[in-house]
Amino acid sequence: MHVKPNIFETKVENFEQNSLAAFQYQFQKNAVYQSYCKHIGLLDPNSVTSLLQIPFLPISFFKTHAVKSFPEKPSLSFQSSATGNMGRSQHHISDISFYEKSFIHTFEHQFGSIQNTCILGLLPSYLDREGSSLIYMVQHLMKISAHPLNGFFLFEHKQLLERIALLERKQTPYFIFGVSFALLDFAKKQQLQLQYGKVIETGGMKGRKKEITRDELMAVLESGFGSNRIFSEYGMTELLSQAYAARDGKYIPAPWMKVLITDLNDPFCILPEQKAGIINVIDLANIESCCFIQTSDLGKNHADGSFEILGRADHSDTRGCSLMVV
Repeated sequence: MHVKPNIFETKVENFEQNSLAAFQYQFQKNAVYQSYCKHIGLLDPNSVTSLLQIPFLPISFFKTHAVKSFPEKPSLSFQSSATGNMGRSQHHISDISFYEKSFIHTFEHQFGSIQNTCILGLLPSYLDREGSSLIYMVQHLMKISAHPLNGFFLFEHKQLLERIALLERKQTPYFIFGVSFALLDFAKKQQLQLQYGKVIETGGMKGRKKEITRDELMAVLESGFGSNRIFSEYGMTELLSQAYAARDGKYIPAPWMKVLITDLNDPFCILPEQKAGIINVIDLANIESCCFIQTSDLGKNHADGSFEILGRADHSDTRGCSLMVV
């Protein structure tokens, strides 16, 4: 009988042990993942004794199958934005506390306590639809901070500007979560000088603008906001953990999250550090779905455990959360 591992006790020294326990658990509990493993020739889960032997499920399965490791009806389901005719990914959730614990810990580990901090959201494309995991995260952070000036904005740039000015006058720490195209539109019209605010761009050009490099995006945002405290979030519907990057573009994953890079032409060939390839994510917070996801993103690892995003491996199904290339 395989028991669900306590993923929030994961540290560097026991990451492989917990990952192997998660693999055994999901091989038994997740019919889609088990079927995929058997299809690629892995019939005996006990033959997997190393982290590098664990198969990664292609992310496209979240569009076509119910990828879950529990038998009951989901308590809620997150949905990605629909791009083209490819449909939406769905991430089915039984226990929402896995997601909440993951994003709270990761955010506070990167930025400090959320208490007494104001949260602003410039996320029009996500507010326009239901089932966004990003909106759920930002709303929950607002709930924890309980700041009276918290708020979401669609295209009300004047109101957002007034809110920022008020927070600066009050010398109140605050964060602006923003979808990339909306932040660009806002920043191009401003000449601010943020002293107490940080900006977190969440990706999401969604075909609304010409694809630009991360450096180009950062240059516009730094100019408009008058600050170099611009951060990027790496997150997606199919993962319950996030990673944040500062100006250097190196994303720092949560303790229970690890990125492995595989060869473009061989998804089972793990590449060494500094070699570009397909990003594969181990996200142990995904214990109720699948912890081992092969994305469509290109990237590379660094010796300190951080990783970089280098673009897309396949532009035919571009995910709404990450349309930029470098």
